[in-house]
Amino acid sequence: MSTSSSSYQFHLPDMSCGHCVAAITEAAKALDAAATLEFDRDARQVRVQSEKPRQAWVEALSEAGYAPASA
Repeated sequence: MSTSSSSYQFHLPDMSCGHCVAAITEAAKALDAAATLEFDRDARQVRVQSEKPRQAWVEALSEAGYAPASA
């Protein structure tokens, strides 16, 4: 059985600096060490490529203090 990765984009209103990016990266790697992340600090967005479901990412980001804005 193979799994495929999905791409998710999140708007993180509380992400504003390099420390935020580091904290989010740490939380992301704890959830899925194989995930890839692309940050746009100016837009306060992160794009995630992962095999984990979207809801797992919402929960991990929220627990790290960077709850995604509602769509």
